[in-house]
Amino acid sequence: MKKASLLLLTMLISVALAIAGYRYIDNKENEPDSSAGNLSLNFSDSPVRPGSPAANLDFVKASATVTPAVVHIKTLYTRASSGAGNPFFELFGMPQNSAPARGSGSGVIITPDGYIVTNNHVIENASAIAVTLPDKRSYEAKLIGRDPSTDLALVKVEATNLPVVPIGNSDNVQVGEWVLAVGYPLSLNSTVTAGIISAKGRSIGILNRPSQDSYADPSETAANTAIESFIQTDAAINPGNSGGALVNTAGQLIGINAAIASQTGSYAGYGFAIPANLMQKVVGDFRKYGEVRRGYLGVSFPAPAVEDQILRERGIDPASVRGVYILGVEPGSGAAAAGLKEGDIIQSIDGARVTSSAELSERVARHHPGDKVQLSYLRNGRTANAGVVLKGEEAATAVASTGLEARLGASFAPVPDNVKQRYRLKSGLYITELQKGGFFDSAGIPRGTIITNVNGKPVDSLADLNNALNASRSGSVRIDGITPDGTGFVFSFPLGT
Repeated sequence: MKKASLLLLTMLISVALAIAGYRYIDNKENEPDSSAGNLSLNFSDSPVRPGSPAANLDFVKASATVTPAVVHIKTLYTRASSGAGNPFFELFGMPQNSAPARGSGSGVIITPDGYIVTNNHVIENASAIAVTLPDKRSYEAKLIGRDPSTDLALVKVEATNLPVVPIGNSDNVQVGEWVLAVGYPLSLNSTVTAGIISAKGRSIGILNRPSQDSYADPSETAANTAIESFIQTDAAINPGNSGGALVNTAGQLIGINAAIASQTGSYAGYGFAIPANLMQKVVGDFRKYGEVRRGYLGVSFPAPAVEDQILRERGIDPASVRGVYILGVEPGSGAAAAGLKEGDIIQSIDGARVTSSAELSERVARHHPGDKVQLSYLRNGRTANAGVVLKGEEAATAVASTGLEARLGASFAPVPDNVKQRYRLKSGLYITELQKGGFFDSAGIPRGTIITNVNGKPVDSLADLNNALNASRSGSVRIDGITPDGTGFVFSFPLGT
């Protein structure tokens, strides 16, 4: 009996100790960790900071802020039907009445009184523009201004107290940041997609291509003065999203959706948006002047596609160039007056570092004629600074028209008629000689090349070439032609900014 009592007592004591121990451990686990401030754990499968907007991927608030102010833009174009003037249709008495064409895109309301920003290609050549809000209110819109060089346009509707999208600072955008794309893709209702910023300062050579639309006026083909420094995102963007909003997780506008990279015409992984800071300058000019007034620096630099090649041909390791390499400085330009020279490497403008010609072009394009910008550049391994007063369009055009052959480093001659017939050409200009180290030579364009079009305009003489280049204003050029071996090519590059 005593043994049984002793055994029972021992068991009770053991259970009590166990319960006390568990409670102690449980209490210790729930106590604040005094060493938490000194301990940082990073898990490879959890790269998002707790509490950050991407931690729970909740975009509801941002979507609710933006969606009411992103509108559906519908356009109408007057054009002749495909059978108009066709003798086959006349023979069989088929109707040849004019038939309107229709287009669709998106836009972003930026003021309560009805100013709406969209893409130039959404409204270009439209005979009528209609705007529909998400709440089904519809308005006729008036075109305020459009700029093919940035693919931006501003329209206005007569309304008040409209919802707006707050505008953020696109300079603060970071690669890897979560964003939303809002618009009307494929003529669907308002649609929101999410992704990240996958790159900045992208130049893809898409702006100011000659239009293939049957309703476009070929006499209005814009010169290729494109300013491309796109924000690249993997948020789904499809046809119809053009002119819509790219916003951050706070619901602030950081870009205007403009293009996609696709072989099929539909979303294939990458979309591109015009930075909001550039948009604000262009829209501000539209409202104040009715047109864009852009300052010009007066330097030329290699296009991104051929930059490495040109640098290597000059004996320069591309990896050693941290900035924008200057190929030439236009006489009489602001850059020339400030003492910049060929071979200088621009590293920053107004304190902001630039690593590509696309970034530099965008930064300069935010300024007006007469504005002064501060440049930091590298010359012979030493850093120097210069204040440059930007010239206006008239001065830039006057400078561009001087010494064309010397400036391009090439001589030209008309293409004989028999050669045109052989290649089925309607126009053409031979490159007969190249100056070693000249611009065309550095760009890799060989002697014997036939230039057929410049900025969408046919060229048959030096005067045609001069006029086409003058029309480019900032000197950005698209060349269509045939190499000496008979291969057709299209080459876009800037002569300066």
